[in-house]
Amino acid sequence: MTRNIGTTERVIRVVIGLVLIAFAMHWGFPDTSWNWIGWIGVVPIVTAVVGFCPLYSLLGISTP
Repeated sequence: MTRNIGTTERVIRVVIGLVLIAFAMHWGFPDTSWNWIGWIGVVPIVTAVVGFCPLYSLLGISTP
């Protein structure tokens, strides 16, 4: 796996992932029946840490 995510995008993905997880954990967000959807925030964090996005490789996108 070669890296296909640039540094700026990696930082953005971590921030978005943390906000989504905060939504799931009810930290600063109201308690709704949709809070479980915040656990999707794990995906952008993992892709940022690894530096590889499988969807980007399928679409032929590279942002480094």
